[in-house]
Amino acid sequence: MSEHTRPARGMRDFLPDDVRRRQYVIGIVEDVYRRYGFEPLETPALENIETLTGKYGDEGAKLIFKVLRRGEHEGSGETDLALRYDLTVPLARVVAEHRGALPKFFKRYQIQPVWRADRPARGRFREFYQCDVDAIGSISPIVEVEVCAAVSDVLRTLGFTDFVLRLNHRGLLRGMLDTFGVPAALHDQALVAVDKLDKIGRDGVSAELIARGIPSDAGERLLGAYAAASAARGDDARATSALRVPMLREHVTGHADGEAAVANLSEIVRLAGSTSAGDHVLVDPSLARGLSYYTGAIMEIAVPDLAGSLGGGGRYDGLIGMFSGENLPACGFSLGLERILVVMTERRMFPPAVASSAADVLVTLFDEEGKPDALRLAADLRALHVRVELYPDVDKLGKQFKYAAARRTRFVTVVGADERAAGHVTVKDMSTGTQTQMPRGDVAQQIAMALRAGQEDVQNVRFD
Repeated sequence: MSEHTRPARGMRDFLPDDVRRRQYVIGIVEDVYRRYGFEPLETPALENIETLTGKYGDEGAKLIFKVLRRGEHEGSGETDLALRYDLTVPLARVVAEHRGALPKFFKRYQIQPVWRADRPARGRFREFYQCDVDAIGSISPIVEVEVCAAVSDVLRTLGFTDFVLRLNHRGLLRGMLDTFGVPAALHDQALVAVDKLDKIGRDGVSAELIARGIPSDAGERLLGAYAAASAARGDDARATSALRVPMLREHVTGHADGEAAVANLSEIVRLAGSTSAGDHVLVDPSLARGLSYYTGAIMEIAVPDLAGSLGGGGRYDGLIGMFSGENLPACGFSLGLERILVVMTERRMFPPAVASSAADVLVTLFDEEGKPDALRLAADLRALHVRVELYPDVDKLGKQFKYAAARRTRFVTVVGADERAAGHVTVKDMSTGTQTQMPRGDVAQQIAMALRAGQEDVQNVRFD
């Protein structure tokens, strides 16, 4: 492959099979989110630079794709725009801008690409789609539970059964940091390091905590508490969470925010038991999530064979207020489309229909005289919502059948001089090899019915 034909590093071209898989997943995501009462929203790819800066912490700020000023300012090296880093901050801006036009409880879903100047890896790209669902306007734990249930329904509908919805709380984490002697000014630094625990291990996080200025004894106490709680395991996610919550409560006894956070976690776990998320929610003390705007419960989806997560989210009650001055409660979750596609492809989870051809029927072109008939037949089939490809060249039938087989096309129609004279069409079912001859006036309806019913043969009459 030439360097001139490759897309930019971390970006990809999507061929038809890729797009069909993506559309399949997006269709399920949209259907589930709509069933939970979420409405669609879209925002621009470009945001003003000040909209994004100061929202993601030091780590996130390094990954923002900035856009140089243009025109007479081109040589200044200054930036005034940036590519969208996520869908949450643009949502906060939209709510602040259009609050008067939105309902009291605004529930939105958004499926669009975002861009990060990250190092590409398996399942990690510089341009990728996020499938977000957010609820604005309530502090009730029902919001977290419904978000978790919606995400769980998406994954279950796609065929996932072994996912874990990890759950923790920023208030609990900060309470533990206070209790263990980490200065408040270093809380964000500590949480960024802790968020890497599943990637670089305890020793790696311990070294990073020290490098970020966290007192070594405080860091060791924190990691020891995580290890002890994480080691507690029951027979399933619910039983494990029931063991871990009391252990974590001990570390924040007397810390008002910490105790409130534990109570909130317990309520979310209890209420989730009444939803599809109940068997998947697992309290995980090591979950931190690095973005600085989270204020309450935080969540992340994990599957066994993927380093990293399929998505994550949490409560961010202060983010909208950064734009409007009015602190509106908010909670959301973002599924990573690319990582879902990676895992589903590796596990061969897509139904056969997703890999089908772009057409259900190939209308062959046998001779010059047949061009008008071929066009009319294609039009009749399309009028019944059948996907049709018309072979554009007069060619040998053998080549046209071979083309149909390579395209995984279900039916092939043939109208030669004999068929035209008799008013018939020959139809071959490529999946069975059966050939059937039928009146020209019936063929479109018969093929459409066969496709809808999934019949193996168009009719029970063999054509010899």
